[in-house]
Amino acid sequence: MNNVSQQFNEQYNPVKALLIYQSAEQESDSYEHKPTEIYVESYDIGKHGNPINAHPLSLKEMSALSELMQATQELQNNYLQCSGVIPPNVIYMNSQNNGYAVWYTPPQEVDLFFSDSLGIASGKTKIPAMLWRATKERLQVFALKGKTKPNAGTPLYYAPLFNLSQDGSVCMGTVNINIDRQTCLEQFMTQWESYFFNSYFTHTLGNHRHCKGNLVQLWQGQVCTGRDFPQEELIKNGKTLKDMIR
Repeated sequence: MNNVSQQFNEQYNPVKALLIYQSAEQESDSYEHKPTEIYVESYDIGKHGNPINAHPLSLKEMSALSELMQATQELQNNYLQCSGVIPPNVIYMNSQNNGYAVWYTPPQEVDLFFSDSLGIASGKTKIPAMLWRATKERLQVFALKGKTKPNAGTPLYYAPLFNLSQDGSVCMGTVNINIDRQTCLEQFMTQWESYFFNSYFTHTLGNHRHCKGNLVQLWQGQVCTGRDFPQEELIKNGKTLKDMIR
């Protein structure tokens, strides 16, 4: 190992120090949970390395510190940020706090996996267009009619699939969801679709009808046939796309 302390001292000089005060009534580590009970004092560093000019941390100093922290690679927040051009199937995204994204997929052929108890063979099958709404922890899916990109007034339909509650929430069972604050938008959508399609459909949820006919018989007659999904089986859920972006 090389001693770089001399090199460090030659290239960097201390310019600012922060001193954090906390209420004497609080526990030593509780300031993280009660930020209103702390006081931050800022010091400039003099020519001889001693702190001078003590003053409350100003708004300008806080803004500069925030920009510095965001510029640090380890603390950068890539959550729901695009790594390139915004994908054309994205409807809406909000990366603030526990943000979410809304996107759609056109009718497509996918592999669906069904538990043996349903009596449905697993395999490739065609599904209708779908609308997806997801946070880091929760996924909702709905069906759409047609092939075109939906707009605010487009009606939503119950997704004719298993493991879905009436509000479109997906029961992921034992699937290990691993989406963090560094997940970009493209990866976010890809991961959720992969979680959804690579898990086993096992049961129905709620008392609503998932399709006009029998859900089990519907998929027994669709899997591995190459037939387009019969859109006349879809049932409106009373909501539109606009309801998903409020």
